[in-house]
Amino acid sequence: MGSLSDPLPPLHYPPARRDYSVVDDYHGVIVSDPYRWLENPDSEETKAFVEAQAALTDSVLAECGERERLREQMTKLFDHPRYGTPFKRGGKYFYFHNSGLQAQSVLYVQSDLDSEAEVLLNPSALSQDGTVALSTVSISRDGKYLAYGLSLSGSDWVTIKVMRIADKMPEPDTISWVKFSSISWSHDGNGFFYGRYPAPKEGGDVDPGTETDMNLNHQLCYHFLGTDQSEDVLCWKDPENPKYFFDTIVTEDGKYVTLAICEGCDPVNKLYYCDLSTVSGGLHVLKGSKDMLPFVKLVDNFEARYYVVANNDTEFTFLTNKESPRYKLVRVDLNKPEIWSDVLPKDQNDVLESAYAVNGNQLLVCYLSDVKYILQIRDLKTGQLLHNLPIDIGTVTGISGKRKDAEIFIGVTSFLSPGIIYKCNLSSTAPEMKLFREVSIPGFNRDDFHVEQVFVSSKDGTKIPMFIVSRKDIILDGSHPTLLYGYGGFNISLTPTFTVWRIVLARNLGFVLCIVNIRGGGEYGKEWHKSGSLSKKQNCFDDFITASEFLISSGYTNSGRLCIEGRSNGGLLIAACINQRPDLFGCAIAHVGVMDMLRFHKFTIGLYSPLHNVKRPWETPSDSSCQYPSTILLIADHDDRVVPLHSLKLLATMQYILCTSLENGPQKNPIIARIARKAGHGAGRPTPKMIDEAVDRYGFAAEMMGVSWND
Repeated sequence: MGSLSDPLPPLHYPPARRDYSVVDDYHGVIVSDPYRWLENPDSEETKAFVEAQAALTDSVLAECGERERLREQMTKLFDHPRYGTPFKRGGKYFYFHNSGLQAQSVLYVQSDLDSEAEVLLNPSALSQDGTVALSTVSISRDGKYLAYGLSLSGSDWVTIKVMRIADKMPEPDTISWVKFSSISWSHDGNGFFYGRYPAPKEGGDVDPGTETDMNLNHQLCYHFLGTDQSEDVLCWKDPENPKYFFDTIVTEDGKYVTLAICEGCDPVNKLYYCDLSTVSGGLHVLKGSKDMLPFVKLVDNFEARYYVVANNDTEFTFLTNKESPRYKLVRVDLNKPEIWSDVLPKDQNDVLESAYAVNGNQLLVCYLSDVKYILQIRDLKTGQLLHNLPIDIGTVTGISGKRKDAEIFIGVTSFLSPGIIYKCNLSSTAPEMKLFREVSIPGFNRDDFHVEQVFVSSKDGTKIPMFIVSRKDIILDGSHPTLLYGYGGFNISLTPTFTVWRIVLARNLGFVLCIVNIRGGGEYGKEWHKSGSLSKKQNCFDDFITASEFLISSGYTNSGRLCIEGRSNGGLLIAACINQRPDLFGCAIAHVGVMDMLRFHKFTIGLYSPLHNVKRPWETPSDSSCQYPSTILLIADHDDRVVPLHSLKLLATMQYILCTSLENGPQKNPIIARIARKAGHGAGRPTPKMIDEAVDRYGFAAEMMGVSWND
């Protein structure tokens, strides 16, 4: 357990009322919930608690001496041009670009790759503080209209607007209360499909992102350009299953719209389809009608995931994990729905991450092999391998190309590469990955660093992959400050990506940077995910703790200089690990974590509950001197995915049990929270706010672990 190099003055934690009258009965087990009042973000008591905690944190951060040098270096390194993967619609090219320190990336358009690009939409101009973010864009097939979703202050709620591309003039269309939805244009360009929830009870007075009610009764709608949202066609709803939510894809031939029905975050869905040509008179006839689209049920259970890759009229190709935890491609004719055949069988080792129909009858497939990406061109009809597309070890960040296109673009990044975009012409006999655009950062030399991947044996013997990034030629003497990051949930894979913060930590503070791929993620498919979920969630914590012990025993660091970090589900991971092994860490950073698992189902979305497992480690016989590591919880006031109450209740609980309930107790390491204003779960955060948060959390870690600047 790490201790402060120069202890801070004793902290005076704000008092927080404990209401012992609030109890719950969980199957005969009585559980007290004394901070239930913090679940109301609008109460004056909660607001006062938040303000007092913010003042305490400001006083601690003011003592963190490396923050200004971190700010200078992070700002300098972040000030470099960044580009998104180009995509083509209606004969035009579109891409996102940030010149460096712009609050939000800008959407550009150009008539061809050699012409001058023009700004199509600059989200940074939509608010003074950059907190209006562009969350999704969709361009009509003819390239005439841009439909785009705007989110405010990091909320998951989206408002859809429409723009004419030719003259960049806005249309009057405004679509509200959209969440977790794509925008799918019909081929006639008359409108698009989208998903929405009913407006909250508070109606227009609610501040989107601050409500805590669970979203229920999702609806699939179709919006006609130039009309009011009240006139939109209700295409599908399922009031008997209020937790279901829907997503649609209009097939590339424009004939079908598919409906994916989900209930949670597991990689499973039902799949329905509608032949739009069977809707007599078109979608217009449904305006004002109670009739919904005549969807046909192709898959009506939650046994597997199905994602449309391509279709030849009634013959559909899907990406699925049906009887294939690492995914495969299958084919079915809608006229013979009982007959399914494999196009690309499951691989014994690698996960089939994605597949795209390109260049007529070819497939661009993307595999994940031991957390490293592999790209291949295969035959759409037979699945036969045609070409391997070589890329460096890293992450594929973007693939764009349609079935009619021989030209595709592929974006790649890695721990030491901020971004490369390749252009590939598939019409040639031997397709070549030609460099289209590469990001370079003045003052950054990748040759100064070393990356390796190791495999660590977890508690039950399972091999857990972990990437380690450090300066070259470090001596493994156990002295290096080390940052270990993990997630382990929701079938999400942590793959090699470039992060300015990590580079500054390694270069200027001597950090070793580690990303561990614990179970619960998607790195090895469905079984890997399930082996870290629900009743097996402890495997996640065991994997992470084992990785921590490896870093210490291998001489990278010691417990006083090991900082652990995680976001969202990873925030739960961090809280659980400091509960279970407080002796192992010097500092803990938990972002927007899911902390109250007993009441998680009652709030929005996200079996171990960190909130209910905070204990005084010094009361265990093994180590009477042990305390919790220095801990900072990162909270966002507009987080409507993992609402702030999770971290607020954990904060109050930790401060009480470890600190304020005792006079002159052993807990000297600070337990604080950084509460971001006008911020959400993470997506769409403006550049200045990202830099501010990175400076604070890593400045805190450096101070708590006694790390000094390397010039």
